[in-house]
Amino acid sequence: MFSWQEFNARLRVFALAIGVHVLMGALVVLGTMNWEPFRKPNPVGLTIEAVIVDTSEIKRQRDEAKAAAEKEERRKQRNEELERQKQREQEQQKQREKDAAEKRQKQLEEQRKREAQDRLQKLRMENERKLEEERLKQQRELEKITQQREAAEKQRKLDEERLKQTEARKEQELLEQQRLQREAAAKRQADEEAREFRAGQQATLSDNYQAAIQSFVTQNWLRPPTAKPGLRCTLKIVQIPGGEVISAAIAGKCNGDEATRRSILAAVERGGALPYRGFEDVFQRQIDFIFIYDGD
Repeated sequence: MFSWQEFNARLRVFALAIGVHVLMGALVVLGTMNWEPFRKPNPVGLTIEAVIVDTSEIKRQRDEAKAAAEKEERRKQRNEELERQKQREQEQQKQREKDAAEKRQKQLEEQRKREAQDRLQKLRMENERKLEEERLKQQRELEKITQQREAAEKQRKLDEERLKQTEARKEQELLEQQRLQREAAAKRQADEEAREFRAGQQATLSDNYQAAIQSFVTQNWLRPPTAKPGLRCTLKIVQIPGGEVISAAIAGKCNGDEATRRSILAAVERGGALPYRGFEDVFQRQIDFIFIYDGD
């Protein structure tokens, strides 16, 4: 593409070349106008005039015009060459830019490939790291489970041993308890037999004690005329060890009259002391005594 300045310059050169050619043509025409074919006949007379044409000037002008044309042609060729050079440079610049763009594109592609490879490598390394962490985690969990199993097995053995010891101790305790129970049962049986024996003895002794008191009071009783056979009177007697009577009173049923009641109380108090010696085991500080009279 030509710029406007280049177009004007070429147009001026072209106009100058045309002007030079026109000038040369005019000079040629002017130089040949005196030739005979161009002269009108002169009937008056024959006059011979000689026109000297300076051909060197024409030649010079022609050479100058030719030189100008050649110069213009060279300039035109130079301009064309410069234009071609410029086009070549533009093409080379475009090629360089294209090559640079392709190079940048290639570099970008290589960079993207490297980045992709780096990302892939990082991803691979991250996956390997995660796999290694997972493996270590599983290994730790397996070790933990193994330790827990070993601890559980150890605890189970300890529990079994403790259970055996507990069972053995319980069995020993059971045997000891059974032995103690047998001994206690034997002791209770012996104690029961002894109690029964003592109870029998005491019952007999208590009966004898009651009979001794009955005999003692009856001997000291002064029977009033109103006393009838079948007499039954319950007395509450308070005494101290040794048989000394502290107090005596009718405390329950008595089917005797007042005189009979007073006589019975007087009989208890008159004796001073109830039978005691030999009856120490059945002695009681407070006794309920039933006085009986069924007749002589």
